[in-house]
Amino acid sequence: MKVWLTGGGGFIGSNVVRAGLDAGHEVLTTAATFTPPAGAGYAVDHLDMTNEAAVRASIEAFAPDLVINCAIMNDWGQMYGDREAAWAAYVEATRHSSAGAADVGATYVLVSTDWVFDGTQAGAHEETPPNPINFYGALKLASEMVALERGGAVARVSGVNGLHLARPTTIRAQDRGFGYFVASIVDALEVGETFTVWEAPEINMRSTPSLALECGEIMLMIGDKQADGVFHCCGADSVTRRELAELTCKVFDLDASLLRYGPPDPDSLMAAPIPHDSSLTTPRTQRVLGHAPTPVLELLQRFRLQREAEHPGQATHEIKDT
Repeated sequence: MKVWLTGGGGFIGSNVVRAGLDAGHEVLTTAATFTPPAGAGYAVDHLDMTNEAAVRASIEAFAPDLVINCAIMNDWGQMYGDREAAWAAYVEATRHSSAGAADVGATYVLVSTDWVFDGTQAGAHEETPPNPINFYGALKLASEMVALERGGAVARVSGVNGLHLARPTTIRAQDRGFGYFVASIVDALEVGETFTVWEAPEINMRSTPSLALECGEIMLMIGDKQADGVFHCCGADSVTRRELAELTCKVFDLDASLLRYGPPDPDSLMAAPIPHDSSLTTPRTQRVLGHAPTPVLELLQRFRLQREAEHPGQATHEIKDT
């Protein structure tokens, strides 16, 4: 299968690239500035995702079987500071890439988020009506509508953890969501540092964790089946931040006494409300793809194996105050 994707230099995108290569697929990713190391095994097309002609020309030239749109504007200050640019980066980029997929008859997958829900819709399934409470969620929901109306698929991810395969270190220690949470704990505790698990009503306190690499594998399943509609790419278990931290210590053989619990860093404040409970369930995903969600302990065990294979005997995070 030929896979064309956006954002291969990002966290989720780099894992989609790896999943594609591991499965023997030919992969091309777009990027603004990212360039992979020599011999990486995949191609990169540097283009502006808001340029419709360039996007459609790139897809037409590669002639993929599957198009996956992973790229996002990941800076909330930029997003809120220039909403027109944010709309173009999310919604118009979805419009352009989905049109390009239609041009060549490729299956289309938009990567979306559990933050299309408001934080009171615990255990949301694929047909639960979304209700975003911030601009990011609204942008993703608008993008979902574009993708679905063009006959594409939506792959919502939740509490994504794993390795950023395009960067040598974890890019941040903790945020008000669940991203990078496990890696941050492991990086701190394995060198004897304490780690404060944030707990507060105004942050994302419960999620259904996933592993970035497995998310990529599920997206490839969607392509294999040429499926459409909404899918939830997440594990089997809804957990709190504290529960996930304690499970991480168990799986990675870390000293749980180094964990601390307290309010978030004031400097981490985001520009809008955040869903408190963004947990998902997966009935349609199981039915259509035949994929049973992975228990959180198994996801953490797989993450440990992946981390040890990628960085044997080394911490991979530049420790920051937590």
